[in-house]
Amino acid sequence: MKHLIAIAGLVATSACSQQGEVYRSYFTEAGALVDGGSFGDANMNNHLVMTGEKSYVYDLSNRFANEVLSTVNFAFNSAQLDSGARDTLREQANWIRQFPEVRFRVYGHTDAVGSNRYNKTLGMRRAQAVVSFLSSQGISRSRLEAVVSFGETQPLIVTQGRERRNRRTVTEVSGFVKSSPIIMDGKYAEVVYREYINSAVPASTLEMVASDGGSE
Repeated sequence: MKHLIAIAGLVATSACSQQGEVYRSYFTEAGALVDGGSFGDANMNNHLVMTGEKSYVYDLSNRFANEVLSTVNFAFNSAQLDSGARDTLREQANWIRQFPEVRFRVYGHTDAVGSNRYNKTLGMRRAQAVVSFLSSQGISRSRLEAVVSFGETQPLIVTQGRERRNRRTVTEVSGFVKSSPIIMDGKYAEVVYREYINSAVPASTLEMVASDGGSE
């Protein structure tokens, strides 16, 4: 699936803007890893590019998606989190706690059953349910935003019927907490690699064992 997303992104870049929207609608996940300004955030997007922050947001977004499940699914016409969804969100919360400087957005989706207006509302309810659960796991609300409901407009499986895989939310990295001193200094790489540095294990000392059982 991720290979298809990457291929679609390359095709969309070379196509005209109208064609790009079609590819984005059908072949990308919610949020497309980083909000590119299509929801009225053009100024934010320009700022991220100019400061170099966007590349780090993109790196962290990919890392988040590779290390934990970023998607949870829902029953038909429901915004209730089942046990599987809660388990996934606990894993998300554990990952999020490693990076107190990072903000996240949750995108809501539905299947195509029902009116578009109703599904937009349902998608937002699902995103809000995820934000509430992550908050209950100790993640500050100031770092979480149920920002967008795509409703039925970005299905993973193109069908007019009921489809659980389309009834989902997607959690993604959206940026950095501006009040953090490390972010104010522009040291974004320290955020990305801090965990690796802190978890580094000193190299083991190897002993050469002689055939008579002694060591050299």
